[in-house]
Amino acid sequence: MAKITLDEIKELRSKTGIGIADCKEALEQSKGDFEKAVEFLRKKGILKAKKRASRETANGFIGSYVHNGQIGVLVELVCETDFVSRNEKFQSLAKEISLHVAAECPLYLSREDVPNDVLQKEKEIIAERLKKEGKPEHILAKIVEGQMSKFYEEVCLLEQPYVRDNKKRIRDLVDEAVASFGEKVEISKFVRIVLGEED
Repeated sequence: MAKITLDEIKELRSKTGIGIADCKEALEQSKGDFEKAVEFLRKKGILKAKKRASRETANGFIGSYVHNGQIGVLVELVCETDFVSRNEKFQSLAKEISLHVAAECPLYLSREDVPNDVLQKEKEIIAERLKKEGKPEHILAKIVEGQMSKFYEEVCLLEQPYVRDNKKRIRDLVDEAVASFGEKVEISKFVRIVLGEED
């Protein structure tokens, strides 16, 4: 099997908007050929479903998970049709994501949801640490941006590695559902409650 680089995966992802795991698989199956990789994604149904991204999601299911009566999670997973919302696999996905939220404690849904002041503060903390480590000033900004992806992985649900399979991100699970059901599927919101913890 062809050795696929991270840059190739990122390039295919930027062109298609598809999750990393699916892009990697497509490139491996097509031995690094971009056109064949796109064709592979189309055959799998992922690209077609991605084009549905602008469609309205008026249906869905609220998945829940309670851990030892101490941590409670609700996740709203939405889709286009009530046919899909009643599907056992769809409902199971909502429950799985709620279990993940209980275990991994994300603070935000996506990168776009992280407030600007929180981002700036995190960048300052990373930059300060890098300066103490003696990193050259002229490449500091680039290193900071690189290390921000780790921060997003920690705080953003869609970026987090799935608790049951860290080769996949939560975003990849949603993308797989989109491909499987052939319609728009997305996490619209989630809430995590810890007994006795202030908001």
